[in-house]
Amino acid sequence: MNEEWNMKNENLSAIVLVGAGNVATHLGMALREAGYRISQVFSRTEASASVLAGKLDCPYTMNIREVTSDAGLYLVSVKDLALEEVIPPLTRRNPKALFVHTAGSMPMDVWRGAAERYGVLYPMQTFSKGRAVDFATVPFFVEGSGREETEALKSLAKRIGGRVYEATSEQRRYLHIAAVFACNFTNHLYAVAHHLLTSHGLPFEAVLPLIDETARKVHVLEPVKAQTGPAQRYDENVIGKHLDMLAGEPELADIYEQMSRNIHRYALNLKKREQGDDKL
Repeated sequence: MNEEWNMKNENLSAIVLVGAGNVATHLGMALREAGYRISQVFSRTEASASVLAGKLDCPYTMNIREVTSDAGLYLVSVKDLALEEVIPPLTRRNPKALFVHTAGSMPMDVWRGAAERYGVLYPMQTFSKGRAVDFATVPFFVEGSGREETEALKSLAKRIGGRVYEATSEQRRYLHIAAVFACNFTNHLYAVAHHLLTSHGLPFEAVLPLIDETARKVHVLEPVKAQTGPAQRYDENVIGKHLDMLAGEPELADIYEQMSRNIHRYALNLKKREQGDDKL
């Protein structure tokens, strides 16, 4: 990198966290452990801001106009609608800084016209405040307004231990929706299983080995090839009995039926592919 770029980034180690939720909490802790200085936390919620600032040993504010103007990087981890609201007043605090959001579903160009240097640092992982995350296993998808901004974000992600990939805003949209299916929807299905078991006097822990083995299999098998169960072979006898059992919970019955049809459709497509017929 050239001398001008080094001068631009001489304060990059001083970071303001905008947001104090799950993502900001984990990133803030990881950045501090990697040697970065978190100079301030901003959040509209005092409870969240004070707790995170206490962990990072830095001041906090709930007023966007009181965000410090001497940081090199402003890292924004807030809800999508809030992101568009904070951008104008935030970027005015230090127009020469690097402004970055962590959202999977928002384009990089949400910064365009408001900041000179900007980008995206998207960690594709599920974060909960009470559970530690090994950042060495977390894939980061970065995008920068220029080559130098991209390289700066790649260096930052590598420094905290993440695996780094470049991805466009369009690609990141599909990363995000895939993550919703793989994580959020899957976890909801665990919640459904928990409900069905506990409401009939059975322990949820009984299905944990099944959950674990299912997750392990997709490390070595294409998911559609790892699929088992009545829907994969479309066993209408079993499926019918299950739908009868869910008659009192029509929303679950609808989920069960729709997913069963989709699983079977994927199974048929796999069979066609293996037979050399790619026409679906």
